[in-house]
Amino acid sequence: MVSQQEYGSQEKHLLAVDCVIFGYERGELKLLLFKRQLEPEKGKWSLIGGWVEPNETVEQAAERVLLNITGLRRIFQDEVKVFSAPDRDPGGRVVSVAFYALIDIKSHDKELVKQYGAQWWPVTKLPELIFDHAQMANSSLQKLREKASFELVGADLLPPEFTITQLRQLYNSIFSREFDPGNFRKKILSLNAVVRLDEKDTLDSKKGAYYYTFKKADEIDVSVRIVNS
Repeated sequence: MVSQQEYGSQEKHLLAVDCVIFGYERGELKLLLFKRQLEPEKGKWSLIGGWVEPNETVEQAAERVLLNITGLRRIFQDEVKVFSAPDRDPGGRVVSVAFYALIDIKSHDKELVKQYGAQWWPVTKLPELIFDHAQMANSSLQKLREKASFELVGADLLPPEFTITQLRQLYNSIFSREFDPGNFRKKILSLNAVVRLDEKDTLDSKKGAYYYTFKKADEIDVSVRIVNS
């Protein structure tokens, strides 16, 4: 049993959250980064994070950080892992819980992002990041790939109406590989997860490609693996 005296004798650690914010634009999966505003490593590229307040859970802290930087509520987010190496932050003993989030770039508050000095970077061309933030980004991308292997992730990254080609291009960018158009289309339609609309995209396709929209989550067959390893 831990006594009150033992609680008081323990060294205090700082608790933080770091948010790995993914978006999708012009055929590229992107990550939102900003230039750190305090020492150490002031002015260098960093993930977006903050301290966990005394009255918050780590999930609530991550939601607050996401709202402050994007202006969006009810964003999809998921915990990646805890980063707790004793020397991970030269400024002090900081334990950070990393979360990754998926947002529609077109819907976020661009002025807020500017105020924070944040910028979208393609995941294939990231600058050097501070501390262990590159590891956080890589772990988050792996977590996203695991999710995308079993669930369609386009609802959080694509417009409400999209073509199968646009969905395939999103998957190409997430997995950094080219999926066969015919096989991908067959797989997606076999999930019974999308509904074809009457409208067609006539800008990117000469014949015109039908737009689709996602069904509700509880109507989707989750027993089929979308991407094989």
